[in-house]
Amino acid sequence: MEATLEKPKTQTKNRLIRRVAVLGSGIMGSRIAAHFANIGVDVLLLDIIPKEPNGAELAKGLTTDSPAVRNRIVSDAFQTMLKASPASLYSPKFAQRIKLGNFEDNLKDIAGYDWVIEVVVERLDIKRSIYERVEQFRKPGTLITSNTSGIPMQLLTEGRSEDFRRNFAGTHFFNPPRYLRLLEIIPGPETDPAVVDFLMNYGDLYLGKTTVLCKDTPGFIANRLGIQSLIQTIRVAEDMGLTVEEVDKLTGPVVGRPKSGTFRLSDVVGLDTTVNVAGNLAKMEHDESRASFELPQSVQKLMENKWLGDKTGQGYYKKTKDEKGQTQILALDLKTFDYKPSQKVRFTTLDSTKAIENLKKRFPVLLAGQDKAGEFYRRTFADGFRYATNRIPEISDELYRIDAAITAGFGWQLGLFETWDAIGVRKGVEIIQAQGQQPAQWVYDMLEAGIDQFYKVERGRRYYYDIPTKSYKAIPGVEEFIILENLSNNIVWKNAGTTVYDLGDGILNLEFRTKMNTFGTEVSEGITKALNLAEKDFRGLVIGNDSTEAFSAGANLATLFMFAVEQEFDEINLMIAQFQSRMMRLRYSSVPVVVAPHTLTLGGGCEAVLHADRAVAHAESYMGLVEVGVGLIPAGGGTKEMAARASDLYQTGDPELNILQNVFMNIATAKVSTSAQEAREMNYLRPTDQIVLNRSRLIAEAKQAAIELADNGYTQPKQRTDIKVQGKTGIALFKAGLTAMRMGRYISDHDMKIADKLAYVICGGDLSAPQLVSEPYLLDLEREAFLSLSGEKKTLERIQSLLAGGKPVRN
Repeated sequence: MEATLEKPKTQTKNRLIRRVAVLGSGIMGSRIAAHFANIGVDVLLLDIIPKEPNGAELAKGLTTDSPAVRNRIVSDAFQTMLKASPASLYSPKFAQRIKLGNFEDNLKDIAGYDWVIEVVVERLDIKRSIYERVEQFRKPGTLITSNTSGIPMQLLTEGRSEDFRRNFAGTHFFNPPRYLRLLEIIPGPETDPAVVDFLMNYGDLYLGKTTVLCKDTPGFIANRLGIQSLIQTIRVAEDMGLTVEEVDKLTGPVVGRPKSGTFRLSDVVGLDTTVNVAGNLAKMEHDESRASFELPQSVQKLMENKWLGDKTGQGYYKKTKDEKGQTQILALDLKTFDYKPSQKVRFTTLDSTKAIENLKKRFPVLLAGQDKAGEFYRRTFADGFRYATNRIPEISDELYRIDAAITAGFGWQLGLFETWDAIGVRKGVEIIQAQGQQPAQWVYDMLEAGIDQFYKVERGRRYYYDIPTKSYKAIPGVEEFIILENLSNNIVWKNAGTTVYDLGDGILNLEFRTKMNTFGTEVSEGITKALNLAEKDFRGLVIGNDSTEAFSAGANLATLFMFAVEQEFDEINLMIAQFQSRMMRLRYSSVPVVVAPHTLTLGGGCEAVLHADRAVAHAESYMGLVEVGVGLIPAGGGTKEMAARASDLYQTGDPELNILQNVFMNIATAKVSTSAQEAREMNYLRPTDQIVLNRSRLIAEAKQAAIELADNGYTQPKQRTDIKVQGKTGIALFKAGLTAMRMGRYISDHDMKIADKLAYVICGGDLSAPQLVSEPYLLDLEREAFLSLSGEKKTLERIQSLLAGGKPVRN
């Protein structure tokens, strides 16, 4: 395995996964193959052979014996995966880890593979025929798993050998496999328990997944609950006369769910996919609510019209062009089935929760609303709560598995029982009963026993209510995770925007808690305080948080804008100098500082990473120095640090200006990495920095890195005076390129002015020849350039546009 991703210790005796064969190259198969390639595994991706050459192949004189024809299906699917957005691979170069082939010529090659994953069409006869052929070639003991979304394991393994059945299980990935965290593990009736343990552990450590053990029941856990919720939401919307836009607003981020909401999600997934799953679930004779999977009227009508969503160009939404050629989003009228321009949505209940940042505190207000929104929430959540209680012990013996599956599979921030806890269990029962329904008897028994929470936290561990024993038990498998929300008793210090926790073993953690974790006065104060505390009484500092949106979206521009409009340039100068000082304190602290970035890590957030002794980054880290987009340059040490990193890459005989140009272009174009691996390729992460697959392990891994640095005899570093800059030579190169871009109208006059300033700083100023300079020297250049740009009218226009609408103007 390459050094790009740190591989945990072998977790199960005598079972190593070096090579994985994926059978079936469709949307799921090709993307599962990509994710295994992401973690450094060699992958064999196979599919069927076409029945005959297509027109282009016939024109080239190719036949069904030609390799290009025989591998056309798998090759086309592979190319589609490579072009897809968002990307399935952490880096395009990882594509070389995937070898393509077909079932006729290459199935025999699986004899050299450690794990075979079947991802063919959801038909029992086809899967069985594949397994029969697989058994001819697989070595005894080789893992064989299926990505089926609902076919029972017992039916899949009928007629197979004992060794096959013992090493077989369901491994149900959710699409897209790189981004959705759920991996459902479904043992068959004869699956070796050691195989189940291995898959649970491997999915967690290596694939970065929330692995959930499921019973072999229809739809397993996530689809059973998620599809029921989706269908019932549509049914309630029709009954209440709500619009498509209203429902998507009500079921989006306001309740901790993806922006797609309900109807947009249906369009993305494909209505036919939802209908197929719902149709299978509606056949369950033992489900008291199987009627809830019957299709609502709008779904039936859409299916009749073959308006299946994005794949057919229209569904609940339709994208068109207006008379000016501008893209326009139309929404389906559920009453007339005509499309109309999408409308903005407003509800009094939603307005009343705008100031409530904490999702758990928001739910009681949402469900108490006296308008249509409140009624909608009471009806849908009451039904969801009731349905979940009746699925225990059918689909799971433990309620926490239901929440884990639904949150990881559908991107909800809170599961059903977690949401119920937020409004109060007794209150939830009242809401259910007000809808003429009842939860399962075990909920009444629990309340009667004086227990009124599904979860509780003690000594940093989270516990769930165990129904058979009527007591709390620790959630297993998360002992190594550090979840800051569970450490409320370990708070050392806090202010309005940050919290400092004692993680134990002499390590502190600084958590940002501002909107999008932007840097402002509170965060600056928090950094200083955390460093002072760590240097006085502790061994190290971690900077990390559990936000689902951003590690940090950068600086809070509102204060800067206010000073700039008032032309308070002394205040701006002081503000930037203080921010630079804090970044340098991170670099030159007397104790090790480890930063744990994830998701959006922009501007000042990226600069904090650049100045850490070590970064421990989640694989899904989108990093960049993006200040140019608002008419500025990085001035929290970002430009200085990238000049230093470029200098460190110079080797005798290397074209130094080419290296510096790559760094310059990344900043000048405000490029953001699409993964932690790309951030490493852009030099925002160093080879010594660590990449972690499982987000839940991030802070724990960062803590361990801080301990290791301290244990290895951490010594406070000294400021650098050896940064090689290019002076006039570099500036001339960049000016020539910028002039050509301006003449070609690729950039505006203001873009050119910003880039000129950036070139001046990153080249070390107007020096007559390349030479060595110090960090303070470059920091002064940074600050001067930033200060001058903050007085530009067009920069203020960009900042104002970002603050007002979330996107800067191009001027």
